[in-house]
Amino acid sequence: MMNVSDYKIAVLIDADNVSPVYLDIIINEANKHGKITNARIYGDWSQERLKTWKNRAEKYSLTFVQQYANLSNKGNVSDFTLVIDAMDLLYSGKVNAFCIVSSDSDFTKLIIRLKEDDMYLIGMGESKTPEVLVNSYERFYYIDQILEASDPKNKTVELNGQSLIPKKELIIKELKKLIDDNLEDDGWAYWSIVADQLRKKYPGFDPINYGSKLKALNFFKTFKDFEVKNEDKVAYIKNK
Repeated sequence: MMNVSDYKIAVLIDADNVSPVYLDIIINEANKHGKITNARIYGDWSQERLKTWKNRAEKYSLTFVQQYANLSNKGNVSDFTLVIDAMDLLYSGKVNAFCIVSSDSDFTKLIIRLKEDDMYLIGMGESKTPEVLVNSYERFYYIDQILEASDPKNKTVELNGQSLIPKKELIIKELKKLIDDNLEDDGWAYWSIVADQLRKKYPGFDPINYGSKLKALNFFKTFKDFEVKNEDKVAYIKNK
């Protein structure tokens, strides 16, 4: 099984859908999963409203993909180009992971298609991102939540007044169930097995989405519900 840090990642950003204030977060979180070998950003760069994106993106040497607003539904123009580029990168064999940055549910079919070819899939978007898109990824980062945690002056964007990030209470309840389902004879569960199942069910779970910089196991150690131990570099967890 490949280590997360070994992936060669294509980062594809929908500039029409995501604010440039998130760029540092996007690059920092993507780098945690491996090496960014392609980084492209899509939009109509003749538009004044994207000028801020250009100023911020240049420091990361992103490739600007130009799309003119020559169709009535301009947003779909960038979508089509991003999808085409993603498929070209897939068939090139030069990447084994994608990070798609958008809250647009139109990309759901693309993610499913990439998953069929065993690509590792990272998603990034705001709290308004539809659940169907979030659940298509292996990992999903709510970049507005991360920004707000780093600077409380930034307000979280919510949908109908409610964040789509799974509540901590729900995550804890699910984790308890997964631990019970995977207990060994000694009453402990392998953390790696439980963590993998938890992330598959809730791709939107990551401690950083809750304002914590701890790794997942250490994050759960802060709750009174769990007990953790390490033996021969293997981590175990059980319910208290």
